[in-house]
Amino acid sequence: MYKCIIIDDEPIAIRVIKNHLSAFTDFEIVAECGNALEAMPIISEEKIDLLFCDIQLPQITGVEFVRSLGHPPKVIFTTAYRDYAVDAFDLQVVDYLLKPISFERFTKAINNFLEQSSVKNSQQNIAEIGSKQREFIFFKADKKHHKVNLCDILYFESLGDYLIAFTTKKKIVTKERISNLAETLPENHFLQIHRSYIVSIPKIESVGAGFVEIDGKKLPIGRNYKPLLNNLLQKK
Repeated sequence: MYKCIIIDDEPIAIRVIKNHLSAFTDFEIVAECGNALEAMPIISEEKIDLLFCDIQLPQITGVEFVRSLGHPPKVIFTTAYRDYAVDAFDLQVVDYLLKPISFERFTKAINNFLEQSSVKNSQQNIAEIGSKQREFIFFKADKKHHKVNLCDILYFESLGDYLIAFTTKKKIVTKERISNLAETLPENHFLQIHRSYIVSIPKIESVGAGFVEIDGKKLPIGRNYKPLLNNLLQKK
């Protein structure tokens, strides 16, 4: 269970983060603080894994607060201002979310946190790390957010600004560019083989001359992506 603190002087902003976070398992909100000073004793007494912190706060800014901590937890800044982005990332924060925070953008920040936490805490082999980095992903379709386990995904096909996620159970069409998706998927579990296709490595059944076969379907291999696939085959 990941323990979290939310620091924000706007109750509405806290409520938005709580609602978004409720969609994810293994997260516990330990405290909701209206300013950074309220959070100090909690962080010193408990092991906090993730801090959602506004930047424009009373008495001390979120950037100044995080900078003052000797061993800060992972931090996701939430703010209505872009001006502090450079200072924030100098602190090596997980993410920098601009208000109003959409669920899609929030999901990417949580996935970044999960990936960083898995890499830091795991001392096991690459396959084990991959299984812990991320277990699921959300896709927005039909005015709902569909939770899909990564182990159920066969491959993704790009249709311009849209993607089709083919799984073992169904297919989901969502508005997302394949370039954005590629940045969020664990590299040891997924591989882009074509500008229009990303495949699940464990689901590859065979590799032929210019194609990868998954679930009986032959998917083309783009010329620019052949070196990555060849490198994968050499490791097997």
